[in-house]
Amino acid sequence: MPGTTNKTETIGKFRTHEQDTGSPEVQVALITQRIEHLNKHFEAHVKDHGSRRGLLKLVGQRRRLLTYLKRVSSQRYEKLIETLGLRK
Repeated sequence: MPGTTNKTETIGKFRTHEQDTGSPEVQVALITQRIEHLNKHFEAHVKDHGSRRGLLKLVGQRRRLLTYLKRVSSQRYEKLIETLGLRK
């Protein structure tokens, strides 16, 4: 799991205001960070199917948050996709 300094830096980079820790941008960025960490984990642990299920749940959660953000504010969505380097 990524360390708290990485999490704090990510929150600081994607927050929309000073006290923001739960906006869709922050949530998607944190989930993306966890997904990247799990992908590295699977390079060494190919048969870890329990964690793979968790990865798939995270991907679905991120997809739902991105769909919500696109519906609410397409400009914020486009900026986030570009910043994180996600497809779409």
